[in-house]
Amino acid sequence: GLVGACAVSVLCSLLKVYLYIQCEAMRAQRWALEPLHVAVLTGLLALVGSRVAALVVLEFSLRAVSTGLSLGKGARSGQLYPLCQYSLGCGVSCGLSFLLEGAPHRTCNLGLAAGLAGLLATYARRLTRHVCALYELHSRAQYCGVCILLLAAGHGIPRLLRNALAVTFAVADLAAVALINRDFLSTAEAVRFWTPLTICYTLLVIYMQEEPRQSGGGRAAYQTVLVRMGGLFILLLTVGRWSDVLHVLVSLLGELWCLLRAGAMLEACRRQ
Repeated sequence: GLVGACAVSVLCSLLKVYLYIQCEAMRAQRWALEPLHVAVLTGLLALVGSRVAALVVLEFSLRAVSTGLSLGKGARSGQLYPLCQYSLGCGVSCGLSFLLEGAPHRTCNLGLAAGLAGLLATYARRLTRHVCALYELHSRAQYCGVCILLLAAGHGIPRLLRNALAVTFAVADLAAVALINRDFLSTAEAVRFWTPLTICYTLLVIYMQEEPRQSGGGRAAYQTVLVRMGGLFILLLTVGRWSDVLHVLVSLLGELWCLLRAGAMLEACRRQ
């Protein structure tokens, strides 16, 4: 959970840096709330079971591919960055769970991963504070190496995030499929699960493509989360376990918590 929360923190920090450079939209920030955000997200990701986390990862991957195909490189596709926070945390958790399963030094590897993730998140937050406080002065005076580098190459941050997220979700998707399939004792049992899941996800993707055209603003993001989690909730009531149903409710809290912190970034992405 901690590694996933740190990954989300790094994503948000880099996105804030880019948005500030482009439109100075991240001027007012309550930096003291950032550790609270990471702590709450760590707890939520730790509570979610690997099965539901895998389903969240697969759903977002399908939605991202569908959005990329329909919008190309349009401006609205940039809204996927702040909207993928919880899915990214689930993806990192799934990937680590799958890669370290049965490893001889699992605890040491997890500790090392948590330490590196925390270090990256700390430096990313320091970069964000530096940019929001001093970028205007340093970019004009041109005596700060970090701000000069961002002035020259800051436009490449979305490409960096896109490539990093593509690799992360590619690994997470493979891990998610493996984690789900390990619970099935036969092919027939797997088919009974994957068939309604595929139908449900197809309907959700169609809804996600139509919803932005019919409504806008922050309310649409919350409606989308409720529809996605509601569909997954109904599906798992039919083919899942009771623990899965509880984990969907935890996932709903995680999605809503991430959206609360993503309001300013979503608005800046819309203006971009």
